[in-house]
Amino acid sequence: MSIHDEAPPGVRLVGLTKSYGPVKAVRGIDLTIGAGQTVALLGPNGAGKSTTIDAMLGLSRPDAGTVEIFGRGAADAIRAGLVGAMLQSGQQPEYLRVREVVELTASYYPNPRPVQEVLELTGVAEFADRWATRLSGGQSQLVRFAAALVGDPDLLVLDEPTAAVDVAGRNDFWRVMREVAQQGKTIVFATHYLEEADAFADRIVLLARGRIVADGPATEIKALAGTRTIRATLPGVETERLATLEGVASVQRHGDTVILSCTDADTALRALLSGYAAARDLEVRGGSLEEAFLELTDDSEDGVSATPEAVIQTETAGVNS
Repeated sequence: MSIHDEAPPGVRLVGLTKSYGPVKAVRGIDLTIGAGQTVALLGPNGAGKSTTIDAMLGLSRPDAGTVEIFGRGAADAIRAGLVGAMLQSGQQPEYLRVREVVELTASYYPNPRPVQEVLELTGVAEFADRWATRLSGGQSQLVRFAAALVGDPDLLVLDEPTAAVDVAGRNDFWRVMREVAQQGKTIVFATHYLEEADAFADRIVLLARGRIVADGPATEIKALAGTRTIRATLPGVETERLATLEGVASVQRHGDTVILSCTDADTALRALLSGYAAARDLEVRGGSLEEAFLELTDDSEDGVSATPEAVIQTETAGVNS
């Protein structure tokens, strides 16, 4: 099933606003996601990621603004079988085996994929005859993944899809997702694993305090970080001397390799080349996605920065925004 020849984008949010009592979860978000794009939603805890996803899925009515999925209202798009979702929360149904859960989900869609095909694709086939309520956290996530895929939707919305999944399972998950993306599906996923967004998304939308603070490919987001580094092979030079170069903030040495963290990489590079002709294997790198994340989500209104816990999660973490 494909509707990519039609004009409407996969997702369009206009002026999306949502509060929970005194807490402003989302503050006037405008976001358009083209059909066939893969977009990662990033942000610290409380940034508004899950609230935005809930609005896309019609699970939460916004206080203001509109939501369109392929030119339709969210509820209409879901009824038409255009949307598949994998959420963080929700119990598996009692008295059903895993296979039956996926079969039940498939029955809600007009043109589902073969259930056995999806069970095998997602790695669920090996425990498909177990009771759905007697699974590990990682297995439950895989069942949710299979349920999201089985309807063959045009839009997949995934909220922390690899929470509680081990490293091998995460690698398998993204292998399958690459296959899905190659079929031209539109994919929106929220994650705390920055490396997943960096490796998989065509585009990253970074949220903080309920607003979009950056939007673009990972390379553009990284370029917004203030710190760049210069790596060079330069034996026999004291790091203290290199630290005095104009534009250099700090220096690290690893054997004959020096790494200069710069406030002005262009100025630092000129100073290095003019003062140390023996320097070789020069490489200038932009800031990392983590550095950009921390800089761009700094809460200047409250004087509180995003904590490292919002960037690096344990294998079992899964926190609602």
